[in-house]
Parts: sequence; structure tokens; C-alpha cells
Amino acid sequence: MTQDGPRFTRLWPTLFMRHRLPGAERANPLLAELILGLDAERSDMTADYLSGNFLAHRHPAVDWLKKCFDRAVVDYATEQGIDYEMDWHTQCWPNVNRFGDYHNLHNHPHSWLSGTYYVQVPPQDRPEGARSDLDPNAISFYDPRPQANMLAVKGDGQVDPEHRILPAAGEVFLWPAFLHHLVHPNLSREPRISISFNVVLRWKDAYLP
Repeated sequence: MTQDGPRFTRLWPTLFMRHRLPGAERANPLLAELILGLDAERSDMTADYLSGNFLAHRHPAVDWLKKCFDRAVVDYATEQGIDYEMDWHTQCWPNVNRFGDYHNLHNHPHSWLSGTYYVQVPPQDRPEGARSDLDPNAISFYDPRPQANMLAVKGDGQVDPEHRILPAAGEVFLWPAFLHHLVHPNLSREPRISISFNVVLRWKDAYLP
């Protein structure tokens, strides 16, 4: 303690970025048309995320999206205090989730950051008489520190290990790839369309702490 009072340091934070991309209103209908066309050609498109890279498509909306992703990574790194040039490639795949589709709890190994861009998010249709905690089309992120909330008390931000968000079309989320997350079921007859991506670093000795 100093004469000015106690000093606090928030150790080991998990930085999460949420941003609505400018130009999304024009790009999203084009992206949806492209993705639905690809989905019609490949029944396993959403599950087979290792085949190809969506950003390799020569399409004006995809070019726009790649630039937005690169800018998001730079903004994230700057917020983290990283003051040197980084080199990365972006692995990217589209998702089409129809009625009942969801993604189980998982993280993204072998990557620095992971993210999702939302092209189309249908209304939160809840069946009559459904459970009160049903949250269609939301995404949940979980505290990466095992059992960190066990000794928390009311008012302590660590008491709830889950951070749940309902995304909107045009938003991009970015988070550390180690963070476990799940996507709640789509209960609408309208598909949920998103584009997920991993930021994979090309190694440099400058990355060493």
C-alpha cells in the first residue's frame, strides 16, 4: 500500500473484441448468396473447415472481408500492447446453421486468435413453453481458468464463468483461440450464416517473451 492508497493489477485478462463492420449492409447479401451456393454444392461444408480457405475466393465482398479481418487483428494486437510487426495468415470457413443446428463446446488449437463474422442472424424463435434459459443463436464463452469461480462472492465478476452474447448481422468477434465457446441452437426456419476464422502466426523470434 502507498500513501495514495492501494494499487490494483488485473492479472491474466482475456481480451474480447466486438465490432460492427462498416459496409456490412452492402456486403452481407453478396456473402450470403456466395455461401449458400457453396453449401448447396457441398453437404459437409460447415463441418469440414480444413478444406480450402474461404478467403481465397475471388469476390469483391470476400476481398472486403479479408481487409476487415486484417484490420481487426491489428486493432486487437494494439489493444494488447503489442508494439511490433506481426506476420500471420487467416484460415477461414463459412457456416450455415439451419433449424436445430448448433456447435458443441470447443476451442481452436494451433492458432493465436479465433473469430466469427455474422452474415445473417435469424430472430430468436423460442417454442411455446420452452425453458427460460433457452437462448437461440447466442454464443457462450467460458472462463479459461478451471474452477476460478469457486470462491467468488456476490458482486465479484468471477462468480459467473459464462459470458453469453447474442450477435447481430454485420458484427465480428475476436478472442484468444484457447477460449472455450459454444453456439446455441438455431430454432428458426431461416438459416444462421456466419464466417469463422483462425489467425495463425508465422513464427518470428520477436514473438518470444
